[in-house]
Amino acid sequence: MAGPVQWLLASSGVRRVARRTADWIDLAWWQLHEQLVTFAPRASGRLLDVGCGEKPYEPIFRPYVTEYVGVEYAPVFETTQSSKRATGPDLYYDGKTLPFPDDSFDTVISIQVLEHTPHPQTVVDEMSRVAKKGGLVLVHVPFSFRLHEEPNDFFRYTPHGLRSMFDGAGIEVEGLWPMGGLWSVVGHKLNSYLAYRVARAGALGQAMGKAGHEGTRVAPARTWTLPAVVPAMTAISAASRVLDRLAPDETEALCYLVFGRKR
Repeated sequence: MAGPVQWLLASSGVRRVARRTADWIDLAWWQLHEQLVTFAPRASGRLLDVGCGEKPYEPIFRPYVTEYVGVEYAPVFETTQSSKRATGPDLYYDGKTLPFPDDSFDTVISIQVLEHTPHPQTVVDEMSRVAKKGGLVLVHVPFSFRLHEEPNDFFRYTPHGLRSMFDGAGIEVEGLWPMGGLWSVVGHKLNSYLAYRVARAGALGQAMGKAGHEGTRVAPARTWTLPAVVPAMTAISAASRVLDRLAPDETEALCYLVFGRKR
């Protein structure tokens, strides 16, 4: 990262503004945040976050739950930028069996995790096992998304596949929400290219607290491209939001959020 940019981000005020702007431009993050804010009041009691990383979603759920417990798979977590940050998991597990008795939690969530496990049905089954009868289970996964957290990036999910996985785990689906449509997919891919290929802004994003699930990026940003790249990305994000409303396509989405109750 170039010296002047690093110096600017050393100011907490500048960093907050930069992060807020970057989050709005990032169609995937912004829409995920809006979905979770809408969903969070349904959560209650003890909550388990499976694959919690640095617990970025805890502030959203905290007002509605009595306890927020995070669990991670250490071999993967330790390769990410999140492992170097202040917050993190309360417990680790072996990637197969969650370290809790049956019927332990009122709410169980797993956000942007199932694509990174080679045995996703096992994880969903375990989430169901540790949920109480009638407990709420939420999963958020990508449908059309770039490769990330490589080489631990294994799957993409359709609504039909998610319903099948929940049914197999004994969870009754109550809702399945798409995140973005065709134009968000196109816009997100264009912006990813501009951010990661043209501006090489991976390290810059991590300096703002983003992309914690990725490995540490060390290549310096091409700061000379930012005066052109940032306005272009802003325009693409704005246009994508408008076009998703004017010309929707129900067969496309960036991600899906599915939730239900344990039978």
